[in-house]
Amino acid sequence: MGTHSMKLFKTTILALSIMGLAACSSTGDEDMAAAPAADTSGIDATTAAAQRAEAERLAREREAQQRMEAAALNTTVFYFDFDVSEFMASDRDVLAIHGRNLAANSSKRIRLEGHADERGTREYNLALGERRANSIRDYLVVNGASLSQIETVSYGEERPAATGQTEAAYRLNRRVEIK
Repeated sequence: MGTHSMKLFKTTILALSIMGLAACSSTGDEDMAAAPAADTSGIDATTAAAQRAEAERLAREREAQQRMEAAALNTTVFYFDFDVSEFMASDRDVLAIHGRNLAANSSKRIRLEGHADERGTREYNLALGERRANSIRDYLVVNGASLSQIETVSYGEERPAATGQTEAAYRLNRRVEIK
């Protein structure tokens, strides 16, 4: 339960208790004995309903979180801009989930395969693919993975995902794949 919700809940319980006591103050002893029992059962029912609602909300949040993490872990290709070795800011959350998953599964091992499009020399593209793989490796480590879990390799331009000399093909070839 959030801090605000808990304060509201406690305030409601306190107000109901005070109203119950105020109502009892003008009655006889027999009525006073019966009033708190009736109020308590009302409070218990309210408390139980609030607890059930909160438990259901938390369960929905956990399910949504698990679906999001599963989708993130199924994302294994990360694309790069031309001649850039830093991954895109939009990939940070997905990569953070990969890092936390590796941290939670210490026996898991992955290989990061760096790639480049065909523009540039073979040597330059091998180095660029390596820088791209290392960029993702470093981010995974910052998010909990161990260096011993991660192997990096660069294929440069040697294993294109798409053929052709169009910007669309080049874009698909500038990538790192998690294997």
